[in-house]
Amino acid sequence: MNMLKWTVIPAVAGLALISQGCLATKKNVQQQIAPVQAQVNQVQKQATDNKQSIGDLDRQVAGVDEKAVEAGKRAQQAADAAQRASDAAAHANDTANQAGQKADVAKASADQVGAKLDQDVANLDNYRLQDTQKVYFGIGKSNLIKDEQAKLDQTIQSLASAKNYVIEVEGFTDRTGNKDFNLALSDRRADAVLRYLTLHNVPLRKIHVVGVGTEDPNAVNKTRADRKENRRVDLRLYTLDLTAKN
Repeated sequence: MNMLKWTVIPAVAGLALISQGCLATKKNVQQQIAPVQAQVNQVQKQATDNKQSIGDLDRQVAGVDEKAVEAGKRAQQAADAAQRASDAAAHANDTANQAGQKADVAKASADQVGAKLDQDVANLDNYRLQDTQKVYFGIGKSNLIKDEQAKLDQTIQSLASAKNYVIEVEGFTDRTGNKDFNLALSDRRADAVLRYLTLHNVPLRKIHVVGVGTEDPNAVNKTRADRKENRRVDLRLYTLDLTAKN
């Protein structure tokens, strides 16, 4: 029994020493691991914070991308508008150039017409009376009867080969009746002669027409024959004398 006691006691003591050694080792390990664990925890916290920061940055980048896309759209719209404005300006420039060319042509034509007019005016004094016809009308009437048309036919035939000529057509009335009515009647009589001439290919530009009414200063209105003489249109044909000097 004593022998067993002395055998067990050392064993228990050894176990106690081992147990104490284990506890001491565990404590040392824990002390050594603690700083590492703290660093791991710090790293995990930083990783979490970084993840959140990255998420915030992603959202910011997404917002910037949307703004960039919108800005790109606006820039394209502005570019399209600028191109349309450029096209419109080019079209306006082309139109202005065409208008300028037409204006140049019109000016050249006007210069030619002006030169011819100057020549015509210079030649006015060189026109000579070639023929005179007196065309008579009924009382209060402005229609041409056949005998009076025949007089106009003679003048028209004489113009077949003529070029430089002008015709004066002057309408008159007698002094019977209202003065305003007679003035309008003289216009209708002159127009009847004008119409007949133009229908027979006499250029309108060569005919000058006026209705005088009762204002012929040389008219005598006392007798029936006098009044018949006043119911007329005077036609005077003038031709240009190219041999005359201004």
